Amino acid sequence: MADIDNKDQAEMDPADMEDVEDVEEEETGEVENSKARQLTVQMMQNPQILAALQERLDGLNGSPSGYMESLPKVVKRRVNALKNLQAKCAHIEAKFYEEVHELERKYAALYQPLFDKRSEIVTAAYEPTDEECEWKTDEEEELTDEMKEKAKLEEEKKDEEKENPKGIPEFWLTVFKNVDLLSDMLQEHDEPVLKHLQDIKVKFSDPGQPMSFTLEFHFEPNEFFTNTVLIKTYKMRSEPDESDPFSFDGPEIMSCTGCTIDWTKGKNITLKTIKKKQKHKGRGTVRTVTKTVPNDSFFNFFTPPEVPESGELDEDSEAILAADFEIGHFIRERIVPRAVLYFTGEAIEDDDDDYDEEGEEADDEEGEEEADEENDPDYDPKKDATPPAECRQQ
Repeated sequence: MADIDNKDQAEMDPADMEDVEDVEEEETGEVENSKARQLTVQMMQNPQILAALQERLDGLNGSPSGYMESLPKVVKRRVNALKNLQAKCAHIEAKFYEEVHELERKYAALYQPLFDKRSEIVTAAYEPTDEECEWKTDEEEELTDEMKEKAKLEEEKKDEEKENPKGIPEFWLTVFKNVDLLSDMLQEHDEPVLKHLQDIKVKFSDPGQPMSFTLEFHFEPNEFFTNTVLIKTYKMRSEPDESDPFSFDGPEIMSCTGCTIDWTKGKNITLKTIKKKQKHKGRGTVRTVTKTVPNDSFFNFFTPPEVPESGELDEDSEAILAADFEIGHFIRERIVPRAVLYFTGEAIEDDDDDYDEEGEEADDEEGEEEADEENDPDYDPKKDATPPAECRQQ
């Protein structure tokens, strides 16, 4: 058989032999590429390899390419002049953000009457008029007058059957539960307390004072604490670091301070009592010790880690503060101005638009795979077809 195969190969055209060799090389290359891809995936799923890679990338970040060193001295001098101009730009940008802060303060005063009225509606201090309650949706525009009247009667009938609540119950608690960033902080024991939250306000620092903003959480009288307002203040800086002016990217939160919550006795949900059994080393007797330890709660938000004068923090404290700054900024920038849209869920849909687009792309890829199967001349749909459960033979 070996002689016959050799004979056949000898009778083949040399050009054909080259084609065969090319095909074999391509197939070998595809197999090697496939193995390489599998190996890469396995490596990227290894946390130790990822950490080492990240450390290597961090080391490369900002490292000189060698191009600057190769420039003539006279050109380097001119580049230094450009860097001095860039540093001046950073200082001008800092002034720009200071004026933006002043503008925010100005418009906060214009927004506040609307936010105050929102609070009055939520807490039942004000009942809006029929005109103020009119809001046409796309569906309502398509309905006929007869259908609108019928829907109105049905809605009134349902309202008569239900109790008539005051204001908008659990408005802010619902907002918190609808926002992932805040709901992750919520514990079950936080909810009864947050039902008493009536309003959140943002107050900016006075003109001429260091840049800062304060979040005010207003509560109705409740059984949990005697405070009527819980505050959290964030101090910001809008000036380039003299040692690294090019890193300036707008105002940054530098620190934050909370407040003391005057908990009613036995109602402090930021603490919990645990019982531990201890065995005496010598006598072998066992005793039960009761200890009070910190408890996970949203209200820990008002006792952030203190930043020492040196400014150095351990990793855990740094992570807590980084998350704290993000939450404070989000409440100020998004939650307070658009609270009703987070209550209804409309703002959440807007935030999720990017994820919807990714889903559409994934659907398209699946569609392409199906099309490829249909275009495959060897594809037999009968082989892949699985009969419905009710049609299968027993």
